[in-house]
Amino acid sequence: MAVSGINYACPKNDDFKYNLYIIVFSIVFVVGFITNMAAMYIFLCSLKLRNETTTYMINLVVSDLLFVLTLPMRVFYFINRDWPFGVVLCKLSVSLFYINMYGSMLFLTCISVDRFLAIVYPFPSRMLRTKGKAKAVCFGVWALVLAGSLPTGFLLDGATSPNSSDTKQYCFENFSSKQWKLHLSKVVIFIETVGFLIPLLLNVFCSAMVLRTLRHPQTLGRGGKLNKTKILHMIVVHLLIFCFCFIPYNVNLVFYAMVRTKIIKGCFAESVVRIIYPVALCIAVSNCCFDPIVYYFTSETIQNSIRRKSQMNRSLDVRFSEALPSEATLRANGVASAIFGQESVIKLLFMNLMR
Repeated sequence: MAVSGINYACPKNDDFKYNLYIIVFSIVFVVGFITNMAAMYIFLCSLKLRNETTTYMINLVVSDLLFVLTLPMRVFYFINRDWPFGVVLCKLSVSLFYINMYGSMLFLTCISVDRFLAIVYPFPSRMLRTKGKAKAVCFGVWALVLAGSLPTGFLLDGATSPNSSDTKQYCFENFSSKQWKLHLSKVVIFIETVGFLIPLLLNVFCSAMVLRTLRHPQTLGRGGKLNKTKILHMIVVHLLIFCFCFIPYNVNLVFYAMVRTKIIKGCFAESVVRIIYPVALCIAVSNCCFDPIVYYFTSETIQNSIRRKSQMNRSLDVRFSEALPSEATLRANGVASAIFGQESVIKLLFMNLMR
C-alpha cells in the first residue's frame, strides 16, 4: 500500500525509500529473473518425473516471474519519479505485487501441507496427493489471489499527479484517504486473514507435525534410513524463509491501515510506519530470490532422494505382489516423495546455474 498518501501535517521521513527501492529491486530483478527462468527451463525441458509438489512449484515460479518482469518499470519510476507507462500498467504492476506475495504464501503453504500429508498420514493421503487434485488446488489459489489482488491494484488512482501544476505522473503512492476508509480497509482485513494469517498458521502447524513425526525412529526405519538431519534442515529453512519474507510486511500493513483510517493517530505512529514500510516491502519482494533456493541447503539429500526413490519403487513392485506395505514403509516413502518433488528440481536448477 502507498505510504506517501498520508495527509497528516507531519514531516515526511521516508525519502530514503527511493534509493532503497532502486538498489533492492535491481538486485531482485537480476537474481530473481535468472533463477526463476532457469527453474522454468528445468520444469519444462529437463524434469521427467513430476508429482503434485512440482505442480505447486511450477505455479510458484510463474507467480514470481510475472512480478519480476515488472521490476524494471518500478526501478525506472523510482529513479525518475515519473511514470510514463500509462494508467493500466500502473494498476497492473500494483496488482502483480499482491498476486506474487499472496500467491507465493499460498503455494508455499500447499507445498508444506503436501509434505505434511506425505509424512504424517502417508496411507490415508495417497488418494488426495495426486497431480489432478494439485492442479485443481492451484486453480483455486489463482482464483482467490486474483479476486483479492486485482481490485486492490485497480483501486489505485492511477498514473496521475497529486498536484495539478506538476506534469509528472505518479504510481504506487497515491491511494486516497477516502479509498482507504471506503474500500481498502476491508481489503486489508480479507487479504490479511485469507492470504497471510491462515497460511502462516498452516505452515507452522504442518512443520511442527512433520518435525514431531520425524523424531520417531520407526518413521524412516524401513525407507532406507534417510538423513533426517537434512530433512529437518529443509523444513526449518522453508519455515524461516516464509516468516522472514512475509511477516514484517503484513504486520506493518495492519498498523499502516490503522493509521490511514485514523484508528491510530499521531505523528509518531505515522513516522514509524513510514520508516518500516519500505524496509518490509523490500524484504517481501526478496521472496522471488528465495523461492528457487529454499532447499539449497539440502543438496546432498537431493541426490540421495533420487537414488532411493528409484530403489524403493523397484522394491515396492515386488512387495505389493505379496502383501500390503506397512504404515512405517508408507511414511518413509512419503518422506522420499515429498522431498524428491521439491529437491530434485532445485538440484537441477543449481547444476545449470553453475555451468
